[in-house]
Amino acid sequence: MHNKNVGDKGENLATVYLEKLGYKILYRNWRFKFVEIDIIASKENVLHFIEVKTRTGAAFGRPEEAVTKKKMEQMKLGAEEFQYRNPQWKRVQFDVLAIRIFNDGNMEYWLNKDVYF
Repeated sequence: MHNKNVGDKGENLATVYLEKLGYKILYRNWRFKFVEIDIIASKENVLHFIEVKTRTGAAFGRPEEAVTKKKMEQMKLGAEEFQYRNPQWKRVQFDVLAIRIFNDGNMEYWLNKDVYF
């Protein structure tokens, strides 16, 4: 599967998974300048900025290992702009959702909540 296809499939799976957990998806692929935030969602009056990483094999490591310091800094920049435009949110959280898609069609989800950087 091509990287873009894997990423798109992962974001679709992430949306369904998060909704099942009670998240309300507000935006997908929200953009500000050069920053893109995969998913912005809310749950229990907390605004969540969620980076989704998907892998179909182990060749490039676990999906969550692909979230770099630079990516997190970009998310923070995007989150600051989003909050500037939407000041009603008082509590925010940064999360990483790692998805592994196996050859047999099974999937593994790992939601790393409230990551710090």
